[in-house]
Amino acid sequence: MVNGRRSDGRLPDEHRSVKMEVGVINNAEGSALVAYGNTVILAAVYGPREVPQKHLELPDKAILRVRYHMTPFSTSEGRKSPTPSRREIEISKVIRTALEPAVILERFPRTTIDVYLEVLQADGSTRVTGITAASLALADAGIPMRDLLVGVSIGKVSGTIVVDLNQLEDQYGEGDMPFAIMYGHGLITLMQADGEWLPSEINQAVELAFKAAERIYKMQKDVLKSKYTEPSVSLMT
Repeated sequence: MVNGRRSDGRLPDEHRSVKMEVGVINNAEGSALVAYGNTVILAAVYGPREVPQKHLELPDKAILRVRYHMTPFSTSEGRKSPTPSRREIEISKVIRTALEPAVILERFPRTTIDVYLEVLQADGSTRVTGITAASLALADAGIPMRDLLVGVSIGKVSGTIVVDLNQLEDQYGEGDMPFAIMYGHGLITLMQADGEWLPSEINQAVELAFKAAERIYKMQKDVLKSKYTEPSVSLMT
């Protein structure tokens, strides 16, 4: 932090520019492209469809499966192996757990709903960008949801609480706290924490997360509406 500004010039409570578009993949039931600054994620949803292995199906609800994957060209650190890493497997499970309370899985017993997340470009906050993209793609697929889900990251940099971590802040900050928020219901479905946080800092983090989620939540609803009212125009800021 220099003169109250972050490494990319933003103020502590300033989110990067957000861009989003739905219906970007024709052969998916639902899809979305979401960017938080230079972090860009493509989401695709398939289903509800039959569970390939019958013994795994659930009699009272659908199975939600999430695959988070970083493309080999997504980072500036050189070519990434296409094989799923332990981190990708872990984040896939985290995102699925965050999404499950928002999706009305009881409507589709004995089926599976698959969500694929491809990180096209990574510059911090990929899991929360993925949560926002997955929520949009599910809504675009017509999957019944209790509410849209917004992903927001909060961090601590030079002792200051900041919103929407970029890669540099993610790597060298003193803490990070990703959120998944059902803003319309005022509920949090994911809240993780890395680093040391005082109770007052946690309260500030929650407040900042909801403030950022309010704007993104409105954008989600607007971009879904624009698909039907203005098919050729997508919301880009």
